[in-house]
Amino acid sequence: MDEKWTMIFSSSDVIKVEILKGLLAAENIESVIINKKDSAYLFGEAELYVPVEDAFEANQIINSSK
Repeated sequence: MDEKWTMIFSSSDVIKVEILKGLLAAENIESVIINKKDSAYLFGEAELYVPVEDAFEANQIINSSK
């Protein structure tokens, strides 16, 4: 993976991050979730990353879904 990635969203609600990943996929924007949430103690967050060149469009999609 040669692309540079940037985090555009994070939340302690992993399901919400998965839904946003689906919205981006529907718009042909590749994204990756890094789940930093501890399953035993339930703290931490899931982070959503996209390639830098898609960050602006991805942010617009996420903001319009709120």
